[in-house]
Amino acid sequence: MNGKETATGKCPVMHGGATSMGAETMHWWPNALNLDILHQQDSKTNPLKGFDYRAAVKTLDFEAIKRDVTALMTDSQDWWPADWGHYGGLMIRMAWHSAGTYRIADGRGGGGTGNQRFAPINSWPDNVSLDKARRLLWPIKKKYGNKISWADLMILAGTVAYESMGLKTFGFAFGREDIWHPEKDTYWGAEKEWLAPSDERYGDVNDPATMENPLAAVQMGLIYVNPEGVNGKPDPLRTAAQVRETFARMAMNDEETVALTAGGHTVGKCHGNGDASLLGPDPEAADVTEQGLGWHNPNQSGKGRHTVTSGIEGAWTTHPTRWDNGYFHLLFTYDWELKKSPAGAWQWEPVNIREEDKPVDVEDPSIRYNPIMTDADMAMIKDPAYLEISKKFHADPAYFSEVFARAWFKLTHRDMGPKARYIGPDVPAEDLIWQDPVPVGPTGWDVAKVKAQIAASGLSVSDLVATAWDSARTFRQSDMRGGANGARIRLAPQKDWAGNEPERLARVLAVLEPIAASAGASIADVIVLAGNLGVEQAAAAAGHPVEVPFTPRRGDATEAMTDGPSFDVLEPIHDGFRNWLKKDYAVSPEELLLDRAQLMGLTAPEMTVLVGGMRVIGANHGGAAEGVFTDRPGVLSTDFFTTLTDMGLSWHKAAGGYELRDRASGAVKYRASRVDLVFGSNSILRAYAELYAQDDNAAKFVADFVAAWVKVMEADRFDLRA
Repeated sequence: MNGKETATGKCPVMHGGATSMGAETMHWWPNALNLDILHQQDSKTNPLKGFDYRAAVKTLDFEAIKRDVTALMTDSQDWWPADWGHYGGLMIRMAWHSAGTYRIADGRGGGGTGNQRFAPINSWPDNVSLDKARRLLWPIKKKYGNKISWADLMILAGTVAYESMGLKTFGFAFGREDIWHPEKDTYWGAEKEWLAPSDERYGDVNDPATMENPLAAVQMGLIYVNPEGVNGKPDPLRTAAQVRETFARMAMNDEETVALTAGGHTVGKCHGNGDASLLGPDPEAADVTEQGLGWHNPNQSGKGRHTVTSGIEGAWTTHPTRWDNGYFHLLFTYDWELKKSPAGAWQWEPVNIREEDKPVDVEDPSIRYNPIMTDADMAMIKDPAYLEISKKFHADPAYFSEVFARAWFKLTHRDMGPKARYIGPDVPAEDLIWQDPVPVGPTGWDVAKVKAQIAASGLSVSDLVATAWDSARTFRQSDMRGGANGARIRLAPQKDWAGNEPERLARVLAVLEPIAASAGASIADVIVLAGNLGVEQAAAAAGHPVEVPFTPRRGDATEAMTDGPSFDVLEPIHDGFRNWLKKDYAVSPEELLLDRAQLMGLTAPEMTVLVGGMRVIGANHGGAAEGVFTDRPGVLSTDFFTTLTDMGLSWHKAAGGYELRDRASGAVKYRASRVDLVFGSNSILRAYAELYAQDDNAAKFVADFVAAWVKVMEADRFDLRA
């Protein structure tokens, strides 16, 4: 076409709505259920389909890559020179902003997938210049290739940066596998513009606890809090309240919060020596000539002392490339006053500081400037609780270094899940409670004998299936937490969760625990084995006998291994698979189902077959009748789908839900929830339902249900794929 239009004035090549990023053909039907969140489980975008990264990274020369990353720290590039000749601060910020997106509410975010490479995170205002950090690492990624993921390399670069500046780190683990497309399943907020006032995500901005769940950052496009203060208005005590809530939502307590704030600001600097409004578009919006880089800076050189990122300008410490206690030395030695940076941002600067305590210019060591503090830094000495911790760190630098090293390790590994997923020579030997440790379970017990005892116990198919499901369904692939391994369903707080039907759970456990004890098996294994037996019994009743695969070696966690408060976030408030809602929510039940299925790592077909099977098995919460479209509950039949697609029946709204009536007589046959009906109303889900409703697919349905069931039961069995 050479850029020319046709005679009609229109380009004949499809473009615009069908090809522009973010456009959805579903915009015509805004209320339709969008299954994209589940389609991310497929491998269509993965150019390394079939590649086993966890096996490949074990062959990496760990010492060689650490040497190369260490050398990079002081190997300054002309196109993007390092401040003071050391990239440490930049690499730490990159790793921090990669890991720091993690939030405990849904386990999403974090550095475990390398998602900082993609929109929207690669273009957040808080991530200005991190595109350069990743590009600086490219020669190392190119050299080591598939043996090192971007996710691992970015976190490694931050950890090595600290080591190169003198910190004794707590350890490091490889094993993070890259994704190859943006994570559309992660909700970053409803705002339509970067850095919109934080009021938009709070019920009351003066009460940080009212921030919308599952969010943790205070504004769209920030990792944590606004460095200038709440909505850009300095007030250290108000900022302290936001810091406390935000860091708590990222799994950090007060001591860890102070350590991370101080340790992160012990090295590197803020950049605001210029007009931020002059910066070019972010990476995702930049011209093709920028080749994936963004924020082109026309301010003189646009580099070094003329760099603009946050708008705040200056270093926090006297020696920004050295791990020391300089942060607390300056914070406690001087009084601080509010000033404006060259970019017009609020920052705190010391009053009457000695010349020798000023950091030198990043390019010319003969020039010295005032150090700076953000509003969050001032919160560390204005908030009473933070002040006491800061005093302790100031008086005991060795203790500060130890607490920070552990907090940094937690920050950068929190979303990796159990220690069984850790790879490499620097994995710490110590088990940490936030890793949800589980001991290895026994394997020498008689599986067949235990199955026979369970079968003779009098427990129903629904008892067996529901208990195993409730034990396993807590797993979330976002941060690899939860699951059946450990049998924490028998411990507080899980044993008392409403979604687990505490009375029924206690009754079933009272039967299974003695069986496990007499056999020398873990109760975790026996719970899953019992669920498998229930599935086998239901399949046999349908005329399709199967043996559900089972691999023992699950362990039983103890109360001492379980951080109860951290498990509160795993409590289900809904379970579409068991047709249960704790209460009505603004989000529809079917959308909640999709979210849960995605966290469990399920595809749309797997979700469909599991819902249909759980209904006919009779595994609904509390024995509810909704969705049990069968006259033979307990049989793993296709009745849910054949009933749903039967054109002799019709659906009608009714009190508390929906009714299925015979078209001819009007007689009510079944009741249903919105979750049930969506499998007939959504065009994609109906296609799956029709597949299983076919006369020739009864055996396929059973086989597919078993495969999906085993996937759920073994989702947390990292020992099987280490």
